[in-house]
Amino acid sequence: MPQRTIIFVDMKSFFASIEAVERNLDPLKTLLVVVGDKNRNGSVVLASTPAMKEKFGIKTGNRLYEVPKIRGIQIVEARMGFYLKKSLEITKILTRFAPWDSIQQYSIDEAAIYIGNSERLFGTPRQVAELMKKTIYEETKLISCYGIGPNKFLAKVILDTLGKKQGIAECQYEDVPELLWPLPLGQVWGIGKRLEKKLNAMNIFTLRELAHYPLELLRKKFGVIGEQLFWHAHGIDLSPVTYEQNFSIQKGIGKGITLLRDYCDIEEIKTVILELCEDTAMRARGENLVACTISLAIGYSQYDGGGGFHRSKTMEIATNITMDIYRVCLLLLHKHYSGQIVRSVHVSLSNLEKDEMIQMSLFEDGYKQKILGYVMDQIRNKYGSTAILRGRSYTKDGTTIARSHTLGGHKW
Repeated sequence: MPQRTIIFVDMKSFFASIEAVERNLDPLKTLLVVVGDKNRNGSVVLASTPAMKEKFGIKTGNRLYEVPKIRGIQIVEARMGFYLKKSLEITKILTRFAPWDSIQQYSIDEAAIYIGNSERLFGTPRQVAELMKKTIYEETKLISCYGIGPNKFLAKVILDTLGKKQGIAECQYEDVPELLWPLPLGQVWGIGKRLEKKLNAMNIFTLRELAHYPLELLRKKFGVIGEQLFWHAHGIDLSPVTYEQNFSIQKGIGKGITLLRDYCDIEEIKTVILELCEDTAMRARGENLVACTISLAIGYSQYDGGGGFHRSKTMEIATNITMDIYRVCLLLLHKHYSGQIVRSVHVSLSNLEKDEMIQMSLFEDGYKQKILGYVMDQIRNKYGSTAILRGRSYTKDGTTIARSHTLGGHKW
């Protein structure tokens, strides 16, 4: 297998640590949580300091009402724009150790780095990681953790399992049986809860059992994903570290939202769908694309049993007209929705092609509708996303105006 040196870096309790440092507090000892909205009791905890996790078990995913109401705990609203700025500062520090095209940003607080010949400048992989850690702390007062391996998978898994506890951890191919095979599947990067349940149903509970399961049966059950699972279980991952994205092979465009309250009335749900159709169509027009396949996904509240549906419809004529997309989504909604409490909605477009030709309808003025969409986009691009809205967005059911003040679903 390739003997590369990959370092996976993770910023410890990133949002919470930033807020602690900004208050001249120790991010390791301070009791602090970051939430989306302090005024909503059900607001999700986006980050918590290590002390909050250790003393009270409050971590990402908990709700505000679960945070103990005791003196000394600081509750802070998220500032996504500020966190992005800090993330860019850290990325710039990382470029001192590797070129831009050897850094793959996985999230706002995680990145994979192929250090290549950096060892000649800075020493062994562990010494490189130690110098990264020291530099980031000296310049930002933020704490970082590291996983080192010959590929992204091993570097990431050892980061998650040991690196976040020890600060720096390393796993080579020969270490896989001892360090990784005992791991439960739920602790392995790339295996979500649904996939874990399916594997458990096959009597596969640890990475060791996955590594020794017949490849042919995994491939038959999961296709190419099954083959990837098998090789990952043996510590093999040939995917490169790269920052580049090939937009020429874009497969889909989508927009989704997790609602801030229960939506039960179908007219309320239609409002959200229309807004998402508008956003998705605008993105398609911005990329000069049209779509043949339109998909609608509805997620139900956990208090109503969870679940939901995801359905698609393929049309003969590709489109990026908002109302065309909306009409298809309504067909899917009326066919598959049966009155449950809705907490998430997602609209997506696929089977994309360039918007170079339009087939005119004999009965509808499609050309005017198409031009109208591009004109509305120009107004929004110039004067802001709320400069021109559909009437439904001004009702109590609309979400567009509230979302215009957020980044990634949270306040700037």
